[in-house]
Amino acid sequence: MIVVRPIRASDYEALYQCAVESGFGFTSLPVDEELLRRRIDKAERSFALEHLTAPGEEGYLFVMENLNTQEVLGVSAIEAGVGLSDAFWHYRLGKEAHHSAQHSVHRVLDTLTLCNDYTGYSELCTLFLREPFRENRNGRVLSKFRMLFLAQFRERFAKNIIAEMRGVSDADGNSPFWGWLQKHFFGMEFCKVDYLTGIGDKTFISELMPRHPIYLSLLDEAAQKVVGVVHENTVPALNLLKSEGFSFRGYVDIFDAGPTIEGRVKYLKTVRASRLRTVKIGRVSPSETVLACNLELQNFRALQAEVDLNDEQVMITPEVADALLVSNGDKIRVAPF
Repeated sequence: MIVVRPIRASDYEALYQCAVESGFGFTSLPVDEELLRRRIDKAERSFALEHLTAPGEEGYLFVMENLNTQEVLGVSAIEAGVGLSDAFWHYRLGKEAHHSAQHSVHRVLDTLTLCNDYTGYSELCTLFLREPFRENRNGRVLSKFRMLFLAQFRERFAKNIIAEMRGVSDADGNSPFWGWLQKHFFGMEFCKVDYLTGIGDKTFISELMPRHPIYLSLLDEAAQKVVGVVHENTVPALNLLKSEGFSFRGYVDIFDAGPTIEGRVKYLKTVRASRLRTVKIGRVSPSETVLACNLELQNFRALQAEVDLNDEQVMITPEVADALLVSNGDKIRVAPF
């Protein structure tokens, strides 16, 4: 039985292994013991906070675990509010028109402008499923269960939510977009910039990043081609979030130019489709596959399961009930999968 649950201090070694396997360009999982332990500590404190009425700087980090082997298969997270204490930077794609009536010249140029427009938004982040376990729709569960968490604990999150998609880089961690910025403004390798950002050292951004709009036509061809384009390994994650209702509104990462997509929480497909149902435990003649979670915070559990479902009850097996930590008469949240 595979479940998603809040991370614990005892999961550090598994989280570190995920960081190692995630490779270049995965900013939120740097191979840094102090930072990873801080993330676990922050998550434990966030899950322990009760009676929140508004989002703050809480960070909810989850692991996917095989209960039979006690092996961690992957990680996933939600940040309640970004940019509240540290600036949260993006480039905004825009246009600038140049017109001369006298000389009959009209040019519209694409631009990139540095901004903090997503300050205060919630964020889906740190989604990584280890390669041996990319089967049986585990990746979909690890992404989509977060919609159930958002639906169940709405008061803990902003009305709008974003997800930063990994941009294009090669096997050695070289980003064509960063290559252009490095050449003209920074003089630092992409891997170093990625690592500094991951450990929270972001002062160099405001010190060295060009503050005036950048004309895309001035970038070299390789850099222009990757603006707003995702890494090939990220395409499935992008398509899944688009199916939930996320869309690209012209914001890209300041280092690799990967797209940031956004959505309105209450309109996300799984949030809207989720319902509370009363648990009945017994033999199941499957009527449908659902994504399900209990209603706990510190003891949150989520999984995919075959169930019998009607307008009031959901019939689940004893194994599913044990995995969700629920009994007859309890309520769980379910959504079509």
